[in-house]
Amino acid sequence: MEEKMSTSVMDPFKDVLLQYFMPEKCYDEFFLDFNFLHVECLKIVLSKGLGIGIILGSVLVKLPQILKLMGAKSAEGLSFNSILLELLAITGTMAYSIANSFPFSAWGEVLFLMLQTVTIGFLIQHYGGKTIKGIIFLVVYFALVAILLSPMTPLSVVTTMQASNMPAIIFGRLIQAVTNYRNGHTGQLSAISVFLLFAGSLARIFTSIQETGDSLMALTYVISSSCNGIIAAQVLYYWSSGPEALKKKKKKKAE
Repeated sequence: MEEKMSTSVMDPFKDVLLQYFMPEKCYDEFFLDFNFLHVECLKIVLSKGLGIGIILGSVLVKLPQILKLMGAKSAEGLSFNSILLELLAITGTMAYSIANSFPFSAWGEVLFLMLQTVTIGFLIQHYGGKTIKGIIFLVVYFALVAILLSPMTPLSVVTTMQASNMPAIIFGRLIQAVTNYRNGHTGQLSAISVFLLFAGSLARIFTSIQETGDSLMALTYVISSSCNGIIAAQVLYYWSSGPEALKKKKKKKAE
């Protein structure tokens, strides 16, 4: 009787593990053979766990940035062109992953990053006094995404988009980096969002190799990590040079 009860309790637990974290052979290694040091299975579980963690984190990764923009009612220091190039990279990765039937744990965060990045793009236009232009941007973007994800779009187009991610990421981040350098501060750029993006892209190098085996995906995240690292370094360098810090310094001088 006790054995039946323990089995019924374990069934839902086993289902969750098999669905999200490991194949059945790894479940047997860990929970039947008690071989907790099986290297291949440990890599699989680590990759799946990181993937799910990145996806959960991505739901909120750019929320601090959005809240900062809305609180300040200003998009000072943010480049709309950088946002467009970032969207190109995000959309290309999403379409490429869906077309190749990669597991959601290998790319799911780009869906949430896309929605948040689009929101930031609209807010940049809105706070720049171009709300109509911002609405047109939303309509055109989602129409293009619908076409890209439809069966009418050839796989070769999607693959070309993914290959173009690397220059898009590089130029997008360089535009933001140059904007920061010219301003002498990072404006309304959120440090929390920048560091979370940097950490997430680093973790994605491992998960993309482990779960997709796709060198193009892995290389994209290597480039993304390098570029995000530049922005993160600027955030640290200009930490005391933001608009609010400059205002405080001016007040002290006036006193």
